[in-house]
Amino acid sequence: MYADNHIQDIVVKRNTSSSRKRSRDVVRSHITPAKKRSSVTSDMTDSKDTDLCCSDNEDLFEGYDSIVGDSSFLAKLEDVELQMRHHHKDQQTPQSYEDYLTDSILAEDLSNSPLRALPSSQLAFQQVVSTPEKCSSMGTHNTSTPNRRATVNHADVSVNKPPRKTRRSMKEHLKQVLIDNAATSSTVSKTVQQKRAVMTEEISVAMKTIESISDKGDRGPFFGLPSKVKDLILRLKGIQDLYEWQKTCLSLESVQQRRNLIYSLPTSGGKTLVAEILILKELLCRRKDALLILPYVSLVQEKVRGLCSFGIELDFLVEEYAGSKGKFPPVKRRNKNSLYITTIEKGHSLVNSLIENNRLDNIGLVVVDELHMLGDGSRGAILEMTLSKILYMSKSTHIIGMSATLGNVGDLQTFLRAENYTNDFRPVELKEFVKIKDSIYEVDPREEECFRFSRLLNFKYSSGLQKMDPDHIVALATEVIPQQSCLIFCATKKNCENLAGMICKYLNKHFITHKEAEKATLLGELRNSGNGSLCPVLRKTVPFGLAYHHSGLTSDERKLVEEAYSSGVLCLLTCTSTLAAGINLPARRVILRSPYIAADFLKRSQYKQMVGRAGRAGIDAMGESILILQDKDTAMAKNLVSAPMEKCYSNLLHDGGRGLLSLILSLIGLKIGTTVEQVKDFMKGTLINVQEAQVTPEKSLWDLTVESIETLKQKGLIEASADEQGEATLQITRLGRATFKGSVDLSYCDLLYRDLSKGLEGLLLNSFLHLVYLVTPYDMVHQCKPDWMIYFRQFTNLSAAEQKMATAVGVPESFVTRKAAGQSVRKTVDTVVVNRLYLALVLYSLLKETNLWNVSERFQLTRGFVQTLLSSASAFGCSVLHFTEELEEFWAYKALLAELTRRLTYCVQAELIPLMEVAGVMEHRAKQLYNAGYKTLAHLANSDPQILVQTIENLFKRQANQIIASAKMLIKEKAEALQEEVDDLLMLPSDLPSL
Repeated sequence: MYADNHIQDIVVKRNTSSSRKRSRDVVRSHITPAKKRSSVTSDMTDSKDTDLCCSDNEDLFEGYDSIVGDSSFLAKLEDVELQMRHHHKDQQTPQSYEDYLTDSILAEDLSNSPLRALPSSQLAFQQVVSTPEKCSSMGTHNTSTPNRRATVNHADVSVNKPPRKTRRSMKEHLKQVLIDNAATSSTVSKTVQQKRAVMTEEISVAMKTIESISDKGDRGPFFGLPSKVKDLILRLKGIQDLYEWQKTCLSLESVQQRRNLIYSLPTSGGKTLVAEILILKELLCRRKDALLILPYVSLVQEKVRGLCSFGIELDFLVEEYAGSKGKFPPVKRRNKNSLYITTIEKGHSLVNSLIENNRLDNIGLVVVDELHMLGDGSRGAILEMTLSKILYMSKSTHIIGMSATLGNVGDLQTFLRAENYTNDFRPVELKEFVKIKDSIYEVDPREEECFRFSRLLNFKYSSGLQKMDPDHIVALATEVIPQQSCLIFCATKKNCENLAGMICKYLNKHFITHKEAEKATLLGELRNSGNGSLCPVLRKTVPFGLAYHHSGLTSDERKLVEEAYSSGVLCLLTCTSTLAAGINLPARRVILRSPYIAADFLKRSQYKQMVGRAGRAGIDAMGESILILQDKDTAMAKNLVSAPMEKCYSNLLHDGGRGLLSLILSLIGLKIGTTVEQVKDFMKGTLINVQEAQVTPEKSLWDLTVESIETLKQKGLIEASADEQGEATLQITRLGRATFKGSVDLSYCDLLYRDLSKGLEGLLLNSFLHLVYLVTPYDMVHQCKPDWMIYFRQFTNLSAAEQKMATAVGVPESFVTRKAAGQSVRKTVDTVVVNRLYLALVLYSLLKETNLWNVSERFQLTRGFVQTLLSSASAFGCSVLHFTEELEEFWAYKALLAELTRRLTYCVQAELIPLMEVAGVMEHRAKQLYNAGYKTLAHLANSDPQILVQTIENLFKRQANQIIASAKMLIKEKAEALQEEVDDLLMLPSDLPSL
C-alpha cells in the first residue's frame, strides 16, 4: 500500500511540473497517465500550433492507420460511452461525470489493448502507474495515507483549466485526432527533443524508485511472502510452523540486506525449507529467477516433483537441468520467472550459457545444497568454477550455501564473501553408541575414553545363529522392528544383499503377517517394473518387511522401495553410504555394520551423515545410532567420534589440475579473461587463491596459471595473438570452443575429435550401433571388463555392415574370436576401444528391445550398472551434440545425435516418451497411465486426481497430485516458450533502419 501511494506521488510531481506546456509527443507517450493524455489531447485538437504536433510517422495508434474505418472498434467505443453515461447519470454532476468518463474510457479501454513493439521497461512502468491511478479515480483505495494525487488534480482543474467546451462524442474526437496527425509537419522541434530526453530521464528515476520500494517492502506476513505461501507449505508439506532457528535465520540482517550467507546444521535439521522460502521470495517479490544446485540427479528429480505444485499455484516455472534435460541457453521469459533446479555439472553449463548471452543478472539468487562438496574431487572443482564466475560477473546475485558443519568454514566465507550462521539444532535427540563384542557403550567425546558403558546385549543366540551373525545384527534390529524402522549401512553392495537374506532366516514368522497385503502389493509392483522379472533377493526378503538399497537397483525399484519404507510397509533397509547422502529416509535406529566404506576407513563427515538419519521428526522422541566395532578398530573409532570435522579444500588441482585447465579455457571462451593479467585477476576470487598456502605449497597460483595457459596452447585449445596496441591477447580455437561448450573433459577432447572425424569416413546409418559407440562415455570404459564368450556371441549376431563398422573402429572379428577361445593375440589392440565397443553393444541391445532385465542378464551385468550406463550415455550424448554444433565439419551429426540422445534419455517405446517427461513417472507407471487412456501430457495435466487414484493401481493421492502438477508445469513451459517465440517474431526490431 505504501508503494502504491509513493508511486502516485512520483506521477504527481511529473504531471504538475508541465501540466499545460507539455508537447504532444510527450502527451502521447504510453506511460503518460490517461487523464492527462485525454485532456491535453483535447486541447491540442482545438489548437493549430504545429510545433506541438507529432510527425507523420508518429501516429497516435502506432501505425494502425485503419482505425477510422474499423466500425467494430468505434461501435464498441460508443457502446462503452453509452453504458458509462447510464451508469453515472444519477450519481454525478456533469463536470465530475465528464472527468470520470474521460479517464475511465482511455485508461480502461484503450490502455488495455495490445501494445506492439513497446519496450518491456516502459510497458512495466505503464502497468505500475496506471493501476494506482485507476484505483484512485474509482475511489477504491482503502488506506490511511492521504490521496495526494487527487488533491493536486482538483487544484489543477480549479486554477489552471479554462472553461470547458461542450464534449464531443469519442468517435468524432478520435477521427479528428487522426486527421490532425495526418496534417501535421514531419519536422520535430528541438524543444520536443529536449522534452523527450527529460521524460526518458524521469521514467528512469521513477522506475528505480519503484524497484527500491518493492525490494524493501514487506509483501506479506510470512517473512515478506503472502499468507498463501504459508497455507501451501501446510497443505503440500504438512508443516504448520517453523522451528525457532529457521525463523532466526530468515530474519538475519544478512538475509534482509541480501548479503551472501552460509548456514550449517546437522542432518535433518530443516535446512532445505529455509532455502525454499528464500527462493520463493526471490521469485515472487523481487521477480528474479533463482538457481538451486543439488549434488545428485535423484535429488533434482525429487525437488522438481515437490516444487511443481508451488509453481502452478504461485505462477512461476520449475525447470529441470539434469542428465540430458535442460536447454542452453534457457528460454528467455518475459512474463514469468523460472526456478532452475540443476545438478552441479548442469549448473555450471547453465551459468556459462547465461554469461555468454549477458543474462547472468537475471539470476537473483543461487542456492547450493551440500556446499562442502567443494572438497569432493572433480565435482568440487566444477562447483568452485561455477561460484567463482557468479561472484566475478554479477554483483547483484545473492548466494546462499547450505552445509554440514565444516572445520574451515572461514575459508568458504572468505571465498564467497559471506556471513555464517551455525546451529546444532536437531528436531529429534540423537544418541550415539558403539558395540564391541556383546557390550554397548554410549559415545561421549567429553569422557577420557570417549565411550561410556551403557548395557549388555540381552539376546539368546543359538550356536548356529552365533556363527552366522557374530556381530549380533539380528538382535539389534529386532529390538525395534517391525513396529519401528531401522537402517543398516554396509561396506559394499554385495554385503547389503547377503545381510538382508541372512536376517530373514532368523526372524519369527509373525514378521510375515505384519502388513502382509501391502507387501504382496509391493512385490507385484516390483515384478511389473521388471516386465515380469523379480529380483530373487527381494522376493525372499520383502515378505519379512526387509529390502536392500544400492545402485544395483533400477530407478523404478529404488523408488518403489523408498516409498514402501517411508509408508511403513518395509521396516528395515540394508544400504550403502550413498543413501545417507541422497534421499531423506530417516529411521528409529541406524546401525553401521563396520567403520569402513569398501576398504577405506570412515571419514568424520561420512559418519555424521549416516548417523544423522536416526530419528524421525514428529514420530520418534529419540534416535539411536550403533557403530559395530572390532577390537582392532577401537582406537581409530575413538578418533572418528571425537575428531573435529574435516576441512574443505579446493579441488581445481585434482587429477593433474584438470579443473584449473577447464576453468581457464572457459574464461577465455567466455571472454571473461582475454589476457594473462585478466585471468590472473579472476583467479584472485577463487577458493584456491584463499587456500594457496595449503593447496599449492610448492608453486604459486600465478605459476600454475601460466603453466596451465601454456598447456592449453600445446593442446591447440587456445592461441595467443597481438591486438592493435601490440598487447598479447588469448583467443579460443574452434576445438577449444567445442570442448568448453560441450563440457567435454579435457582428457578426452582430442580423442573425441578423432573418433568423430574417423566416423565421418564411413558412418553407418542403417543401424544405431555406430552412433551409440560415439556417445558411449569414456569414463565408464574401465568400470567393466568384457566377458569374451558373451562378446563373441554378440559380435557374431551383428549384421555384416555392423561387423565392418566394428573392424573400422579397431575391433576385428579375429581378435574377439581369439580372446573367446582363450588364445593369445599377437596384434596390439587398443583396450579402450575394445571395452568401449562392448559397452556400446550393451546400449545397442537396450535400444532395440528396451528391456533392461533381459539385457543385464544377457551381458551378466547388474541392472543398476546397465541403467547407470544408459543415463551416462544420454548425458554424454548431449555433450557430444553441443561439441559438434561448434564444428562445421560435423554438421551431419547434429540431427542424428539429437534423436539418439532423446532415445537414450528414456529408452522406452516411442508412445511412452511424452509421459516419461513428467517428473516422477518411470516406465512402469507410464505404461499404467498409457493403458488407462492417459496418452499425452494434456491428458495428465487435465486429469482429476481422484479418478487417477481410482484408475491407476497402487497410486496414492499425493503421488497423483505431484504427477498432475508436473504435467501442468511441462505444458506451461512449452506454451510459454512458444509464446516467447511468437513475441520475438512480432516484435518491431529496435535497430530498424530509418531516415
